Amino acid sequence: MKILKYYFFFLALFYAPATFSQKKISELTIVYNYTLSNTSSTDPTQGSPILNAINTIYIKANMSRSEITSSMFSSATIYDAKSGSAVVLREVSGQKLLIRMTPENWQDKNKRYEGIHFNNVQESKIIAGYKCDKAVATTSDGFTISVYYTKDLVPENKDYDVQFKSLNGLPLEYELTKGSLQIKYVLASINLNPVPASKFDIPKSGYREMSYEESKKLNIEKS
Repeated sequence: MKILKYYFFFLALFYAPATFSQKKISELTIVYNYTLSNTSSTDPTQGSPILNAINTIYIKANMSRSEITSSMFSSATIYDAKSGSAVVLREVSGQKLLIRMTPENWQDKNKRYEGIHFNNVQESKIIAGYKCDKAVATTSDGFTISVYYTKDLVPENKDYDVQFKSLNGLPLEYELTKGSLQIKYVLASINLNPVPASKFDIPKSGYREMSYEESKKLNIEKS
């Protein structure tokens, strides 16, 4: 019995590092370099850049904000995981739009990710000092998502990005491909310091407000 007791004691010590190495994070700022390309050239390795932008994601408890900024336009989505509602702020050619989304609107916008499941492949690499495993999934409308994610950092708010809700870790690099279209996100920086609550404030003026249904008719809120 004494030998068996020591066996379980050392077994617990052996597995302890894997358990405690994973860090749950409630606040985070992560920045990606975003590239949208068309790979339909004669050389499939040389994609034609359509858009270069910066994607910044802020997470604070149940709130998240995802921004895309480029020389052509800017867009920010503020999502409340507790209520399931969201607000999209878009600015194109000096026109500023505010689109309110109900939980049903949010589900409709992200329906391509319903039931998505990632499968790990035998590939990994180090990104920003974090060991990242590779996983692949396919959306309901035919996009292939390849992601390198670290298990060392796990957001407590799993709803900040619907496509990675089932992923047990934080994506540090990923791409979506469908036909000749390629959308790539490459890590630029990551910050675990507290995020200002003001990042999730909704503007009270300066924006033309419209419903999600109106934006769909005008093909504004399609991404």
